[in-house]
Amino acid sequence: MTVDRMSISLDAALGGAVREAAQRADQSLSSWLAEAAAAKLRRESLHDFLDAWEGEHGELTPEEIARARAELGLSG
Repeated sequence: MTVDRMSISLDAALGGAVREAAQRADQSLSSWLAEAAAAKLRRESLHDFLDAWEGEHGELTPEEIARARAELGLSG
């Protein structure tokens, strides 16, 4: 596997919280951060898709959103 080595800087409190979260998840810091970055990229991609879809079809109704949340097993 090819890797892209990076150097990042975080606020000390955030850095500590990230290290603790990685340890709790029994993951390396790199793996934990890679998962977090991938999740953010997926959210941004979904946001872009929904913006384009709504631009073509109109805004999703509260009922459509509630149905989707229920089908996906999401709360709230």
